Amino acid sequence: MISVIFDLDGTLVDSEPNYYASGRRTLARHGVPDFTWEQHSRFIGIGTLETLEILRDRYGIQAPVEQLLAEQNAAYLELARTGTEVFPEMRKFVERLSAEGVPMAVASGSSREAIDAVLAGTGLDALLSTAVSAEEVAHGKPAPDVFLEAARRLGADPADCVVLEDAAPGAQAAHAAGMDCVAIPYVTATDDDPAFATAGLLFRSGQAEFLADTAYTWLSSRRPAAWGVS
Repeated sequence: MISVIFDLDGTLVDSEPNYYASGRRTLARHGVPDFTWEQHSRFIGIGTLETLEILRDRYGIQAPVEQLLAEQNAAYLELARTGTEVFPEMRKFVERLSAEGVPMAVASGSSREAIDAVLAGTGLDALLSTAVSAEEVAHGKPAPDVFLEAARRLGADPADCVVLEDAAPGAQAAHAAGMDCVAIPYVTATDDDPAFATAGLLFRSGQAEFLADTAYTWLSSRRPAAWGVS
Protein backbone atom coordinates (compact mmCIF):
# COMPACT_ATOMS: atom_id res chain seq x y z
CA MET A 1 0.00 0.00 0.00
CA ILE A 2 1.35 3.39 -0.95
CA SER A 3 1.60 6.05 1.74
CA VAL A 4 1.79 9.74 0.84
CA ILE A 5 3.81 12.26 2.83
CA PHE A 6 3.27 15.98 2.28
CA ASP A 7 5.57 18.84 2.97
CA LEU A 8 3.44 21.64 4.41
CA ASP A 9 4.76 25.09 3.57
CA GLY A 10 4.74 25.89 -0.13
CA THR A 11 3.35 22.45 -0.95
CA LEU A 12 0.00 22.13 0.79
CA VAL A 13 -0.37 25.76 1.79
CA ASP A 14 1.00 29.10 0.63
CA SER A 15 2.58 30.06 3.92
CA GLU A 16 5.86 31.47 2.61
CA PRO A 17 4.60 35.10 2.63
CA ASN A 18 3.85 34.68 6.34
CA TYR A 19 7.25 33.11 6.99
CA TYR A 20 8.96 35.95 5.13
CA ALA A 21 7.04 38.61 7.05
CA SER A 22 7.69 36.98 10.43
CA GLY A 23 11.38 36.44 9.64
CA ARG A 24 11.81 39.99 8.41
CA ARG A 25 10.11 41.28 11.57
CA THR A 26 12.38 39.19 13.80
CA LEU A 27 15.57 40.18 12.00
CA ALA A 28 14.62 43.86 12.04
CA ARG A 29 14.21 43.66 15.81
CA HIS A 30 17.83 42.50 15.98
CA GLY A 31 19.40 45.08 13.72
CA VAL A 32 18.84 43.61 10.24
CA PRO A 33 16.18 45.89 8.69
CA ASP A 34 16.56 45.13 4.99
CA PHE A 35 16.05 41.37 4.64
CA THR A 36 14.59 40.83 1.16
CA TRP A 37 12.26 38.25 -0.37
CA GLU A 38 15.12 37.19 -2.65
CA GLN A 39 17.27 36.44 0.40
CA HIS A 40 14.37 34.61 2.07
CA SER A 41 13.74 32.48 -1.01
CA ARG A 42 17.19 30.90 -0.68
CA PHE A 43 16.05 29.25 2.56
CA ILE A 44 12.74 27.86 1.29
CA GLY A 45 12.66 24.18 2.14
CA ILE A 46 15.06 24.51 5.08
CA GLY A 47 13.70 24.38 8.63
CA THR A 48 13.17 27.59 10.58
CA LEU A 49 15.73 26.64 13.24
CA GLU A 50 18.43 25.85 10.69
CA THR A 51 17.66 29.06 8.81
CA LEU A 52 17.94 31.18 11.93
CA GLU A 53 21.21 29.52 12.92
CA ILE A 54 22.68 30.50 9.55
CA LEU A 55 21.30 34.06 9.65
CA ARG A 56 22.41 34.60 13.24
CA ASP A 57 25.99 33.76 12.28
CA ARG A 58 25.85 35.70 9.01
CA TYR A 59 24.64 38.93 10.62
CA GLY A 60 26.43 38.59 13.96
CA ILE A 61 23.21 38.65 15.97
CA GLN A 62 23.93 38.35 19.69
CA ALA A 63 20.62 36.88 20.83
CA PRO A 64 20.58 33.09 21.27
CA VAL A 65 18.98 31.15 18.46
CA GLU A 66 16.33 29.84 20.86
CA GLN A 67 15.16 33.41 21.45
CA LEU A 68 15.08 34.15 17.73
CA LEU A 69 13.09 30.99 17.10
CA ALA A 70 10.56 31.86 19.81
CA GLU A 71 10.15 35.38 18.44
CA GLN A 72 9.70 34.23 14.86
CA ASN A 73 7.29 31.45 15.81
CA ALA A 74 5.15 33.93 17.77
CA ALA A 75 5.11 36.36 14.84
CA TYR A 76 4.35 33.60 12.36
CA LEU A 77 1.50 32.14 14.42
CA GLU A 78 -0.08 35.59 14.68
CA LEU A 79 -0.02 35.88 10.88
CA ALA A 80 -0.97 32.26 10.17
CA ARG A 81 -4.08 32.39 12.32
CA THR A 82 -5.43 35.34 10.34
CA GLY A 83 -5.40 33.30 7.16
CA THR A 84 -3.35 30.67 5.37
CA GLU A 85 -4.37 29.63 1.88
CA VAL A 86 -4.53 25.97 0.88
CA PHE A 87 -3.64 25.44 -2.76
CA PRO A 88 -7.00 24.37 -4.26
CA GLU A 89 -5.70 21.42 -6.29
CA MET A 90 -3.77 20.21 -3.25
CA ARG A 91 -6.92 20.23 -1.12
CA LYS A 92 -8.69 18.30 -3.88
CA PHE A 93 -5.82 15.79 -3.98
CA VAL A 94 -5.80 15.27 -0.20
CA GLU A 95 -9.57 14.81 -0.17
CA ARG A 96 -9.38 12.21 -2.93
CA LEU A 97 -6.62 10.25 -1.20
CA SER A 98 -8.53 10.39 2.06
CA ALA A 99 -11.64 9.01 0.36
CA GLU A 100 -9.52 6.15 -0.99
CA GLY A 101 -8.17 5.36 2.49
CA VAL A 102 -4.58 6.17 1.54
CA PRO A 103 -2.33 6.63 4.62
CA MET A 104 -1.06 10.21 4.71
CA ALA A 105 1.21 12.35 6.87
CA VAL A 106 2.71 15.84 6.97
CA ALA A 107 6.48 16.21 7.42
CA SER A 108 7.62 19.79 7.80
CA GLY A 109 10.52 21.96 8.84
CA SER A 110 8.08 24.16 10.76
CA SER A 111 7.58 24.00 14.51
CA ARG A 112 4.97 21.59 15.85
CA GLU A 113 2.89 24.53 17.06
CA ALA A 114 2.97 26.12 13.60
CA ILE A 115 2.04 22.87 11.87
CA ASP A 116 -0.90 22.32 14.21
CA ALA A 117 -2.10 25.92 13.84
CA VAL A 118 -2.04 25.80 10.04
CA LEU A 119 -3.69 22.39 9.79
CA ALA A 120 -6.42 23.40 12.25
CA GLY A 121 -6.95 26.81 10.65
CA THR A 122 -7.35 25.34 7.18
CA GLY A 123 -9.39 22.30 8.21
CA LEU A 124 -6.73 19.94 6.89
CA ASP A 125 -6.32 18.45 10.36
CA ALA A 126 -9.49 16.44 9.74
CA LEU A 127 -7.74 14.66 6.86
CA LEU A 128 -4.11 14.71 7.97
CA SER A 129 -3.87 13.47 11.55
CA THR A 130 -0.22 12.36 11.41
CA ALA A 131 2.35 15.15 11.40
CA VAL A 132 6.08 15.39 12.12
CA SER A 133 8.09 18.53 12.79
CA ALA A 134 11.81 18.76 12.09
CA GLU A 135 12.10 19.80 15.74
CA GLU A 136 11.15 16.21 16.64
CA VAL A 137 14.07 14.60 14.78
CA ALA A 138 17.84 14.93 14.89
CA HIS A 139 18.32 16.70 11.56
CA GLY A 140 16.07 18.76 9.31
CA LYS A 141 15.92 18.63 5.53
CA PRO A 142 17.91 17.91 3.39
CA ALA A 143 18.57 15.05 5.82
CA PRO A 144 15.92 12.33 5.50
CA ASP A 145 15.02 12.16 9.20
CA VAL A 146 11.62 13.87 9.10
CA PHE A 147 10.37 11.70 6.24
CA LEU A 148 11.66 8.50 7.83
CA GLU A 149 9.90 9.40 11.08
CA ALA A 150 6.67 10.06 9.19
CA ALA A 151 6.93 6.64 7.55
CA ARG A 152 7.58 5.05 10.93
CA ARG A 153 4.49 6.66 12.42
CA LEU A 154 2.42 5.47 9.47
CA GLY A 155 3.83 1.97 9.81
CA ALA A 156 5.01 2.18 6.22
CA ASP A 157 8.15 0.98 4.45
CA PRO A 158 10.03 4.04 3.12
CA ALA A 159 10.15 2.37 -0.30
CA ASP A 160 6.34 2.44 -0.34
CA CYS A 161 6.13 6.16 0.42
CA VAL A 162 5.74 9.04 -2.01
CA VAL A 163 6.67 12.56 -0.90
CA LEU A 164 5.17 15.79 -2.26
CA GLU A 165 7.67 18.64 -2.04
CA ASP A 166 8.12 22.19 -3.30
CA ALA A 167 11.79 22.74 -2.45
CA ALA A 168 15.07 21.20 -3.53
CA PRO A 169 16.21 20.34 0.04
CA GLY A 170 12.96 18.42 0.51
CA ALA A 171 13.36 16.55 -2.75
CA GLN A 172 16.91 15.73 -1.69
CA ALA A 173 15.63 14.49 1.67
CA ALA A 174 13.01 12.30 0.00
CA HIS A 175 15.65 10.73 -2.23
CA ALA A 176 17.93 10.15 0.77
CA ALA A 177 15.02 8.45 2.55
CA GLY A 178 14.58 6.04 -0.36
CA MET A 179 11.20 7.55 -1.25
CA ASP A 180 9.81 8.64 -4.59
CA CYS A 181 8.92 12.30 -4.97
CA VAL A 182 6.37 14.48 -6.70
CA ALA A 183 8.04 17.89 -7.01
CA ILE A 184 6.11 21.15 -7.35
CA PRO A 185 8.73 23.92 -7.18
CA TYR A 186 7.49 26.93 -5.22
CA VAL A 187 10.29 29.01 -6.72
CA THR A 188 9.90 27.91 -10.32
CA ALA A 189 13.32 29.28 -11.27
CA THR A 190 14.79 26.38 -9.27
CA ASP A 191 13.14 23.71 -11.44
CA ASP A 192 16.53 22.75 -12.91
CA ASP A 193 18.07 22.07 -9.49
CA PRO A 194 19.73 18.62 -9.57
CA ALA A 195 17.64 17.55 -6.56
CA PHE A 196 14.48 17.77 -8.66
CA ALA A 197 16.01 15.44 -11.25
CA THR A 198 15.46 12.59 -8.77
CA ALA A 199 11.71 13.21 -8.67
CA GLY A 200 9.41 10.67 -10.26
CA LEU A 201 7.03 13.46 -11.32
CA LEU A 202 7.98 17.12 -11.71
CA PHE A 203 5.55 19.99 -12.25
CA ARG A 204 8.08 22.52 -13.53
CA SER A 205 5.70 25.47 -13.32
CA GLY A 206 4.82 24.69 -9.72
CA GLN A 207 1.31 25.08 -8.36
CA ALA A 208 0.17 26.77 -11.57
CA GLU A 209 0.70 23.43 -13.32
CA PHE A 210 -0.20 20.99 -10.55
CA LEU A 211 -3.44 19.06 -11.02
CA ALA A 212 -4.87 16.58 -8.53
CA ASP A 213 -6.02 14.29 -11.34
CA THR A 214 -2.57 14.19 -12.93
CA ALA A 215 -0.88 13.37 -9.62
CA TYR A 216 -3.48 10.71 -8.84
CA THR A 217 -3.09 9.09 -12.25
CA TRP A 218 0.68 8.96 -11.80
CA LEU A 219 0.35 7.38 -8.37
CA SER A 220 -2.16 4.87 -9.70
CA SER A 221 0.17 3.81 -12.51
CA ARG A 222 3.06 3.49 -10.05
CA ARG A 223 1.28 0.84 -7.95
CA PRO A 224 -1.92 -0.28 -9.74
CA ALA A 225 -2.74 -3.16 -7.39
CA ALA A 226 -2.44 -1.01 -4.29
CA TRP A 227 -4.89 1.52 -5.72
CA GLY A 228 -7.48 -0.87 -7.02
CA VAL A 229 -6.71 0.12 -10.61
CA SER A 230 -6.67 -2.58 -13.28
